Amino acid sequence: MMIAIAAVLAVIDARYTNDVTTEHEVTDVAVSLAQAPSTRAAVLSDNPTAQLQPVTERIRVQTGMDFIVVMAPDRTRFTHTNPERIGQPFSGTIDRALAGETFTETFTGTLGPSIRAVTPVYDGDRIVALVSAGVTRARIGDQVATQLPKIMGVAAAGLVAAALGSFLLSRRLRRQTLGLAPDELRVMYEHHDAVLHSIHEGLVVFGAGEEAEVVNDEARRLLDLPEGVVLRGDLPVSMRRMSWGAVRDEMHVTNDRILLVNQDVVASQGHALGTVMTIRDHTELRSVLGELDSVRGFAESLRAQAHESANRLHTVITMVELGRYREAVEFATAELRLSQSLIDRMMGAVGDPALAALLLGKVDQAAERNVELTISAELDATAPLSAREAVTLVGNLIDNAIDAAAASAGAWVEVTVRQEDSDLFLRIADSGPGMSAEAFARAAERGYTTKDDHQGLGLALVHRVVARHGGTIDARREPESAVTVTIPRRSGKDAS
Repeated sequence: MMIAIAAVLAVIDARYTNDVTTEHEVTDVAVSLAQAPSTRAAVLSDNPTAQLQPVTERIRVQTGMDFIVVMAPDRTRFTHTNPERIGQPFSGTIDRALAGETFTETFTGTLGPSIRAVTPVYDGDRIVALVSAGVTRARIGDQVATQLPKIMGVAAAGLVAAALGSFLLSRRLRRQTLGLAPDELRVMYEHHDAVLHSIHEGLVVFGAGEEAEVVNDEARRLLDLPEGVVLRGDLPVSMRRMSWGAVRDEMHVTNDRILLVNQDVVASQGHALGTVMTIRDHTELRSVLGELDSVRGFAESLRAQAHESANRLHTVITMVELGRYREAVEFATAELRLSQSLIDRMMGAVGDPALAALLLGKVDQAAERNVELTISAELDATAPLSAREAVTLVGNLIDNAIDAAAASAGAWVEVTVRQEDSDLFLRIADSGPGMSAEAFARAAERGYTTKDDHQGLGLALVHRVVARHGGTIDARREPESAVTVTIPRRSGKDAS
């Protein structure tokens, strides 16, 4: 259709161009003849026709005109292509020429429709004659007709090129769309868009570049991503450094969430095209699992204490049976006084009951693993931390210290909790080897552990609590392995 329209427009343009060209040609011929001195002399002679007719016919043949008429101001022809018309009045407009103007017009004369120019012949300031030169429409049509084969050839070539281009484009599009038709693509897009907004997992798709090609609503919420274009640099630090390959159930910790991340590589014909990353929120699940681990620890501690209490009870009963009543009472109350003394001292040193209970539980847990746990505490309250945050912070650091120290001879752990310049200060030292600066930095980015059986989140959770309250955390290996945490009383979060 477009080729046909272009061909018609080309024909119209060719005809218009020929009309313009013809107007210029007839004007040039008429003006040249009118300005020739011989023309003026012949017009003023006794027999203008005898002098002008041979000249105008020769010029007409040479210039391709269909007629050249020299006439008197009263329209009487001196010359004409058909000699029988000489002496007859000129048919056409001459008023403008009599007024001194050279003009062109399309007029139907004795030779049929033609484009003609009319111009005056001057003798001084007086118009003594008029010259008209013209080309018939039939000749112009013949000229346009000679151009039609070229126009049709170009149109045919364009049609072939368009058909070939359309075929190649259709082939390429079908290859890129896996043979799907436009309606199928529309349905797939609608389903794709609906799925992206309805699934409860975060989804981020990257191509070969740094800009994400697909980011759904859940991913923006979980990763706190901005609206609009998302770059790889907008992801949390640990996720920016993920390898290009497949990742399975990898834990990443942000300031607010614990995320389970999976990643797969998208490939076509053996070439990697990008990656698809899925993200699930495991914050609540991990919190519950952490509490479950604590309950299990307490249960193990109670089991050990129950076993020890049974041994002591059997001892007391045997002493009673032997009649050693006084020694039995002293043996039975000595351990109770020691335990009660430890509880009273801990509750007096630590104002928060949850933290005090945690520290008491860790004492038993360390004793079971032959680790000497020493606690130095002087703290009225854990503010600005909540009780849950304080348990997370202190509990994870003590657990890591006990794990690190348990493998060494003469294992020990020292815990210091106090207020220092209105800040919350915590220092936990142990007899273990400590962590390198690189390992400690990795622990700040995502779940990290020195154990091989599972991936730990303790240090990452500690870093999250510290970062949330604008605190500082530092690890050293000399002169002893120690982790120091300082939480300001008025953090940025509290101030807001």
